[in-house]
Amino acid sequence: MISFLEGEVVEKGAGRVVLAVGGTGYDVLVPASVLGKLPPIGRTTRVHTRLAIRDDQMLLYGFSSREERSLFDLLNGVTGVGPKVALSFLSALTTDSLRRAIVEGEAGVLTLVPGVGKKVAQRVVLDLRDKLGGEGDVIAIEGPLADVREALLQLGLTPQEVGEALRGLDPDGRAPEELLREALHRVGAR
Repeated sequence: MISFLEGEVVEKGAGRVVLAVGGTGYDVLVPASVLGKLPPIGRTTRVHTRLAIRDDQMLLYGFSSREERSLFDLLNGVTGVGPKVALSFLSALTTDSLRRAIVEGEAGVLTLVPGVGKKVAQRVVLDLRDKLGGEGDVIAIEGPLADVREALLQLGLTPQEVGEALRGLDPDGRAPEELLREALHRVGAR
């Protein structure tokens, strides 16, 4: 297992960096966040790594921290998420925003990641929420409930309070304004 590489940056660009370590050049696939933090070519850096061995190839993935690598490992363990999609998550979202979205059940935020649809996003939340410290059920919110949810968040309610207000709320063809009133009443009744 290669835990990290420390060496001279030889090449960098388009999702990869080549590091010269002890006379060997390692081609490392990295998220966009790592590319932005790399020093100029010719300077030394450290990249935390994960080696993935497939039938026909060995790929080395690199990260700026052990935490980012751990998040990659967790994402990679989710059904439907391979190393390429896990790297996309880490390229599109910071580790903090990714963790927050998963813990708070924000599957919609995860669909902003290229190549990630609603089902995969919900699977990521479902599989990783407890592992990252979240609790409770994941609520799939669409249509008028999505508008109500956004309004409640804009009013300053926490995602947990919003989840409680929306739990069991049946849109049943009602206008978002009516649903918002009922949700606010639920929050005020506690």
